[in-house]
Amino acid sequence: MYKDPLSSLPHFGGVSVQITDSAVSLNVDDVTASGAFLVEHFGFHEELAADGFVSLARGDVGMNIVFLRAGLATLPVDQRDVRAGGVILAFVVGDLEGELARLKAAGVAVTMPLTEEPWGERAFQVRDPNGVIIELLDWNGTAATEPGA
Repeated sequence: MYKDPLSSLPHFGGVSVQITDSAVSLNVDDVTASGAFLVEHFGFHEELAADGFVSLARGDVGMNIVFLRAGLATLPVDQRDVRAGGVILAFVVGDLEGELARLKAAGVAVTMPLTEEPWGERAFQVRDPNGVIIELLDWNGTAATEPGA
């Protein structure tokens, strides 16, 4: 018997949603600088680029990061001058201390020191040249490894 592959998808208001890919899109002043930062320091590669646009990917991330030049005419008027303020790109990593040492050695300024939250998250932050916050984290804190946690 044929089973519709969409029948197992979540339904929202009676509509089946089939998500085939995902990306986060951030408006910045200097697309080239933000793109180059993720390529140089985080191993992304450029998939697509045009004037005022770059799409970056990594095979292990599961989504693209897109930088759009703020003010781009293709953006809706109410979004053209909005920047990526308040957004945090968070990446879970396998060796948090190693990444911290690697980025410091590369001259990247750490804008939030390595911290540990009561729920077991450990994280530090850096910023790209446009001020986009990038957080590297793991779940290896004391609370995450305590019995019953």
